[in-house]
Amino acid sequence: MRFENVAIVGLSHVDAPHRIASHELEAPLLPTYTRMGLPPRMLESLTGVRARRFWDPDVRPSDAAARAGQKVLADTNVEAARVGVLVNTSVCRDYVEPSVACFVHDRLGLSERCLNFDLGSACLGFLDGMCVVGNMIERGQIDYGLVVDAESSRYIVERTVERLSQPTCDHQMLREQIATLTVGSGAVAMLLGHSALEPSGHRFLGSVSLAATRHHSLCRGQVDVGITDTSALLTHGVELAARTWARAQEEFGWAPDTIDLYALHQVSELHTRELSRTLGFGLDKTVLVYPEFGNVGPASVPLSLSIAIEAGRVATGDRVMLGGIGSGLNCTAAAVAW
Repeated sequence: MRFENVAIVGLSHVDAPHRIASHELEAPLLPTYTRMGLPPRMLESLTGVRARRFWDPDVRPSDAAARAGQKVLADTNVEAARVGVLVNTSVCRDYVEPSVACFVHDRLGLSERCLNFDLGSACLGFLDGMCVVGNMIERGQIDYGLVVDAESSRYIVERTVERLSQPTCDHQMLREQIATLTVGSGAVAMLLGHSALEPSGHRFLGSVSLAATRHHSLCRGQVDVGITDTSALLTHGVELAARTWARAQEEFGWAPDTIDLYALHQVSELHTRELSRTLGFGLDKTVLVYPEFGNVGPASVPLSLSIAIEAGRVATGDRVMLGGIGSGLNCTAAAVAW
């Protein structure tokens, strides 16, 4: 998928206010660890996740997504009336129905002509949302489109801690559910527009995607529980990423050493280092968000890019590769000429 007329106009993120350290989260699990002969502070040593963020208990995904959307519209000075589509990509939802997007649409004061919907694609949701909006811009259907995502991990993490701290927790339950404790919260919003209207925007060149859906059962989530085969997910996810990256190099003609920044979906230290080794780039070419934010799902890729921008890590003319692996399994790599 290639674009000729699509630009990233703005990108903003909003941090959830409560920092929860891994050792604090694990405190109720110490009896379980002791019973199983496991060391304390195991979560951080296994994953490299020092902390994650929580919203206040009464904050819904739509509240956080709207905050990020308001921020990017204010930063870019684009009037809400000019936005032709709003795509929410959050895994977390306010309700089964209506969509999160309709709440965000209302809070942002978008036009009644602005299409709005949720797009569900696990941790690839934001990248897929960018592609949907990019296609609409490329076809001339809209001038501007907004992609938002807000994740809230408090409920599933707290319920998981409750289960794993019970005397009924066995080795299998701990092994399958401990990855859920790395999940974090955050909100991001990206405004895309037609490059003719935004000559100073950053060119979104397109993306490539591959599927390996035979691995659909490796990571399964409900509102209050997540079941993950971490070893198999790492193995097959990185294999799929390698194939996707090879195809992306053919599509865009970008060798690993010509890319200035990799903004990646980050799950853990081992996962990120394995991606770095397999895809052939140094960790100095990415911004590590997992140590302080954990796995923020679909928000992880744009969060990494937004933090890099704030830190002055991205300059005009840089080549930026966005990449992620979503449970299912699916993988996407997207190219941006900054």
